[in-house]
Amino acid sequence: MYNLIRKDLILLKKPSMMLIPALLLYLYFDFSYIWSGFLFSIVIIMSLFSYDEKSSINTLLNSLPYTRKEIVSSKYIGALLFTLIIVFTIFIGNFLFHRELTAWRDILFIVGLVMGVTSLLLPFSYQFKSKYLMTGILVLFGVYMLVINTFIKNLNDIIREFVQTMLVTQNVQFYLIVTFSIMILYACSWLLSIHIYRKKAF
Repeated sequence: MYNLIRKDLILLKKPSMMLIPALLLYLYFDFSYIWSGFLFSIVIIMSLFSYDEKSSINTLLNSLPYTRKEIVSSKYIGALLFTLIIVFTIFIGNFLFHRELTAWRDILFIVGLVMGVTSLLLPFSYQFKSKYLMTGILVLFGVYMLVINTFIKNLNDIIREFVQTMLVTQNVQFYLIVTFSIMILYACSWLLSIHIYRKKAF
């Protein structure tokens, strides 16, 4: 499985030449590093997933001495690793450009948010292929717009206040509960993706 993760790291070289400088530019101009970190992490994770989605690549991977469980597991482990690379870049960038240390709550929030969204995206992509993600996202966006225009018009404010509350709360127990919940979600997603991938025919 180490070689599968190493393969993704090698594939990451080319996009990282564009994404990492772009992220540093965002940090320099003081854009929200939380949302920047989240978006850049998801882009990297899903880009690497799309490389392996071709039938020829899957046929090759399944002909090598790796189990389907290892192939899926490498994606989940890699997703965490790439998120940590982005978080490290943010930490260094904030220190160099703004002479400030990134708060541990912000780091935890970025990692947790990426893990939560990845937990939904990877099983969906294994089941339906990532090319249908845009359709799914557009449907969700349509539902979201319907909700904020018809039912809960201050939903954006509620979400913003909730995020702000999470970032400033001093309740350690709250962070433990949220972290544990995200870890369970990630583990369940991992198992679901393994189950879906095992049933695939290439």
